[in-house]
Amino acid sequence: MNLAEQPGQSPILNAQKLVELAPQTRPTLVCLSHLRWGFVFQRPQHVMSRLAQNYDVIFFEEPVVSAGESPWLETSTPAAGIQVAVPHVPEGLDHEAVVSAQRALLDQLLAGREQGDLLLWYFTPMSLAFTDHLDAQVTIYDCMDELSAFMGAPAQLIDMERLLMGRADVVFTGGVSLWEVKQRQHGNAYPVPSSVDIAHFAVAREDVSEPADQASIARPRLGFFGVIDERFDIDLIDQVAQQRADWQIVLVGPVVKIDPQTLPRRPNIHYLGAKQYAELPAYLSGWDVALMPFALNASTRFISPTKTPEYLAGGCPVVSTPIHDVISGYGESGAVFIADTAEAFIDAIERALPLKGTDEFVQRADAAIAGMSWDNTCRFMKEQIECLR
Repeated sequence: MNLAEQPGQSPILNAQKLVELAPQTRPTLVCLSHLRWGFVFQRPQHVMSRLAQNYDVIFFEEPVVSAGESPWLETSTPAAGIQVAVPHVPEGLDHEAVVSAQRALLDQLLAGREQGDLLLWYFTPMSLAFTDHLDAQVTIYDCMDELSAFMGAPAQLIDMERLLMGRADVVFTGGVSLWEVKQRQHGNAYPVPSSVDIAHFAVAREDVSEPADQASIARPRLGFFGVIDERFDIDLIDQVAQQRADWQIVLVGPVVKIDPQTLPRRPNIHYLGAKQYAELPAYLSGWDVALMPFALNASTRFISPTKTPEYLAGGCPVVSTPIHDVISGYGESGAVFIADTAEAFIDAIERALPLKGTDEFVQRADAAIAGMSWDNTCRFMKEQIECLR
């Protein structure tokens, strides 16, 4: 008996049921990012990887200059539901021409695919220049940092952010201190500090094989992973290394926007370069204390470092300079030490060194990050988006 022959079935109800069972076209989420997907695995990758479970994500990066006479688009699929799009533009184009090229390439990409509702997710206001013509169901501004305070920020970034604030339906901020500023500029803003994949970093609490480039480094080891740029306090690291030559300082991460020649060079400072996200727990496992030696300047005024909960999930005591969101979020945890001078930093490290692996410290670290997860963070973000659709 086929469906039409079943007794007691209304043709109208049957049609409704077929519509309900038909696969629905997923919304397309265009993420406009100043950070490249393959650079450092951080907030954009964590968030977009999870949102890709419900949306088709196009991760549209900033353009690169390459050989050729015409703009073209390089695409790849690094993860399920994620399409990374990198615009390539010829050398010599002026600003307006680059903007026009990006607009045309994105329009072609969108025109060539079946899509449901269009969602626009901005990590950088500068992308508004080539997307302001798009009719989005929901516009999201994820304000990770105060980008206008970063080295090399475009002069027009502040004006572009003001325009984006006027168009955005919802604003997320990378930390509480940044939200305190942005919520005065937008009526639907939420503090959404970066979270942590606890299971990923908890591997560092186990007996992990030492990475080859760290295995020969003596103990005790003080470690840092992350981008080494204008936010990194070079002088502080130099003073600590000079005053405590018996301590080994391990720095894992790419050097960007600053001259590598300005970095301190001492026998007990070890630059291991950029590593993959999957490799970080193995390095963290071999440290006795984790460092957050951020300079206190305009670029760090509103940061909320992702590495704080990552270090704690890995079971490592943390010593940080007095970053506002670190103090407010972890200052009373007993697992994170705050120090504002080189002498205080050294004293804090001395107090932190005996703690790793002790029951008391493990309990403090776990309490500090209890309930945190990227899944929960992304679930909250998605709820805000769906309320607006």
